[in-house]
Formats: sequence, structure tokens, C-alpha cells
Amino acid sequence: MDKFVIAPHMRLHEWIAVEKGYFNEVGLDYELEDQLLSVEGEKHDLGDRIGAYQTFEKGRTCDVSSACHWTVNVAAASGHGKLYANAYSVSPCGIFVPAESDIKTPEDLAGVPISVGYQSGSHYSTIQAMEPFVERDQINLSFSDGLLFKRMEHLIEGNVPAANLFSGPYYFMEQLGFRKVLDTSFMMAAMIAEDANLNDVEKYFGALKRAQSDIDHRQELYTHYYRNEFPERFRNQMDTRLFGPGERIVFEPYSREIFDQSRTWIAERDIFEDGIGHLEYDQAVVG
Repeated sequence: MDKFVIAPHMRLHEWIAVEKGYFNEVGLDYELEDQLLSVEGEKHDLGDRIGAYQTFEKGRTCDVSSACHWTVNVAAASGHGKLYANAYSVSPCGIFVPAESDIKTPEDLAGVPISVGYQSGSHYSTIQAMEPFVERDQINLSFSDGLLFKRMEHLIEGNVPAANLFSGPYYFMEQLGFRKVLDTSFMMAAMIAEDANLNDVEKYFGALKRAQSDIDHRQELYTHYYRNEFPERFRNQMDTRLFGPGERIVFEPYSREIFDQSRTWIAERDIFEDGIGHLEYDQAVVG
């Protein structure tokens, strides 16, 4: 039987489940795939207008992976896998600027290029969070700086005025003294491969549920795992004792209502030129 292939996604849960043996205890024959982890972070540097959705469109090589729920929603409705409907997660995320920046309020971000990942969580969450403060045509998204670690690096080096960052990089920016102008925390969902063993899927989430309990109880014991997914060049600067719990898995349904409302929101903003897929909830989800 083939191993159940897991792609970690900048959170603590999988690393805890590995180190504490939770996957083994539920009888999951697994392996971790290097979707985000790389010594130099080049897997985040996918180029202009290539983001999370495009990786699903191309076809990921794992049984389970995660991304923002908007992208997983559209990808599943377009036949690129199945959205896991028995849980979702919420990740801390925010728009950061240098400490000395003249940008002090969300209104100050009007017209300012904000580095985000194309059709990824930072893309949608920036729009969602900024709409109460500025007109939609004043939200200036920049897709030219690659994905997560690349735009973090550009912000550190002063090459961009603002960037949207989540989870580990979010805490790293706080540690380095960058200033959060606007919280953009957002929901994530899991994508299940069409040929994944559903019994293994449930074993996987059972192990993650135990890991979530560990994080809730004593997060400070586990924040060192953020190092596992950061590029090597940043690791000596990181003090993970300052980091928070990050993404939290919520073991509640990703409901038909959430599915439909999210698709309406995406369609109203013309984020996908080719449409948002035609499959209905029952065809697009599993679990």
C-alpha cells in the first residue's frame, strides 16, 4: 500500500503529530512532502500571478494539503481535488510595514502596493480586510514578489512598502519590529486528492486533533517547530519563544452555506477570469 503523503503548511500540528507519534498511534503509514519546506525558500518564489490555485490546477503530488479556503473552494469546484468538509482552520495574518513607515492606518494603505500571493490567502484576505476602510479601486495588490518567504524577504530588505504575511512569518515580523497596520486573519481548508484513502484521511485528522489540544494547552512547548519550514538564512535570527500558536484547526463543518457564500464573494470581485467552477457542494467536498 502506498504511503499517505502529507504536505505541511506553515503550522505546528503535523510536526507535533510526527514527534509525539500520533500518526503512528492511529496506524497511518505516512510521509511528509516538501511543499513549503526548502533550504532557500525557492518553492515560495513562483513568480508573478502564479499562486496557490495554480499549484492545484497543475496537480499537487500529495494526498492532503492546505490553502486558503477561497482557493480550495474554487479548485474543488473546478475538479482539482476534494475539499475536506469536516474541519477548517483559521490563521493569523496581517499587513505589515516597516516601523519607520508613514503608513499608520488602513486608510493610509489606499493606493499603496501591498505584496500578496496571487489567488492565495493574502490576496483575498487583503481585499476582505481593506474594504471597510477604502474604496475597492484603491486596493493596490502587487503580485510581482513571489509567495510567502519572498515577500517577507523583500519587506525586510526595504524593497516593498507593505506585505501581507501569515503564521510563522507574521510572528517573525513582530519580533523584528515591523508594524501590523491591519489584521487580515483568514480561514483555510484542506484539499484531498481524488484517489486518497478516506480512512487515512480520517486517521490524519484524528492525529491533528490531538496536536491541536497540545497547542491549546501549552503552545510554548511547540513553537520551535516553526523553524522546520523557514529558509535556513532566517533561522539564526528567529526567537520562536516570542511566536504564538498560529493556525488553529476548528473541527466543525465547512458547510454548504460557507461554500456558497464564499463563491458569491469571489465572483463579485472577479478574482477568477475563467469562472469559479461548476461543481456543487456535494460534488466538490468529501467528509
